Amino acid sequence: MQKTICKKVYDTQTSTLIKKVTWGEYGNPAGYEESLYQTETGNYFLYTNGGAESKYTKEDITRMGAEKAKAWLANH
Repeated sequence: MQKTICKKVYDTQTSTLIKKVTWGEYGNPAGYEESLYQTETGNYFLYTNGGAESKYTKEDITRMGAEKAKAWLANH
C-alpha cells in the first residue's frame, strides 16, 4: 500500500518492515494486523488492516515520529 501524507510518500513495498503484530486468526472478522515500517529516509509509519468487525475495517497508513515508534515497539 502507498499513501502520501504531508507531501511524503509512505510505501509498504519500498520500506523496511520492523515488526508485524496480528490479533485473531485468518478469516476472523474481528482480527487485525499492525505493521511498523521505516522508510529509506528514516521516517516511521504504521500500516493497519483488519476484518469487518475489527478496529481497522480498512487498510490504512499512519505516520509516526521516532519516539512514538519506539513506544509502539516497547508495547508490542
